[in-house]
Amino acid sequence: MEGDRRVGVAVDFSECSREALKWTVDNVVRDGDHLILISVRPEGDYEDGEMQLWATTGSPLIPLSEFCDAHTMKKYGVHPDPATLDIVSTIAKQKEVVVLMKIYWGDAREKICEAIDNIPLSCLVIGNRGLGKLKRVILGSVSNYVVNNGSCPVTVVKHEHH
Repeated sequence: MEGDRRVGVAVDFSECSREALKWTVDNVVRDGDHLILISVRPEGDYEDGEMQLWATTGSPLIPLSEFCDAHTMKKYGVHPDPATLDIVSTIAKQKEVVVLMKIYWGDAREKICEAIDNIPLSCLVIGNRGLGKLKRVILGSVSNYVVNNGSCPVTVVKHEHH
């Protein structure tokens, strides 16, 4: 992947992460880029599946053809939504973009920052749920943490409330 841009998008398959993905596809991704979806699952006691093998380092980079396969994703404990799969399948066909997924288990803030360094990413786009000040103080903001601690440029796409 040397010489190519590696554009990361943090996805949890929610509406706000889809908005961040759409924004990235429309405004950042160019022909020849690698679009890397980063998904962080909560830590847990996983007895079977691929997550046991990759609990500390995260999964290997999973190609689009594999993460579109429900059986493969079940092994990782991830269930991508059809809208997200449609967005990445379309961009892979329309532009010469390699789409990959990397799955981590643990705290989203720490694992996303880890992904920035380990992949390494040229830039990262992350959605923002728009929590109020009180919830942000209590729960903490993943996007705020990544902006302040990530080692690459980070763009936050705010979720539009309807």
